[in-house]
Amino acid sequence: MNVEVKDFVTEKVNVLIHAATCCAEAKEAGKNWLDAVGTDKEGEAAKNLIAELEADIMPIDGLIAFAGSEAGAQVFGKEKAKNVLAHAEELKTAGAKYCDCPACAACEAILEKKGELL
Repeated sequence: MNVEVKDFVTEKVNVLIHAATCCAEAKEAGKNWLDAVGTDKEGEAAKNLIAELEADIMPIDGLIAFAGSEAGAQVFGKEKAKNVLAHAEELKTAGAKYCDCPACAACEAILEKKGELL
């Protein structure tokens, strides 16, 4: 992996692990990758990071379904759930494939470099 890609992914992993919307598993995978960069464990850590991000990134249709559900209303609160739902529908109309929260946006950016990481 070239220096520009490594710097880009490092920046995005730092955004990811500091995002309030990042789950514990993705934080751990991100921290593990950062710790492994430049070592013989980097390749394995990259595989684990990619697998975790692919499992965690929220497809836009999933966000729409969740925000429009009773569970979404319980997590976000009814009013915020309506706003999240409207926002997600706007994103989908604009062609988005994934949620645009800070964690998902970082995941998407990192996954775009998947071929260069592995």
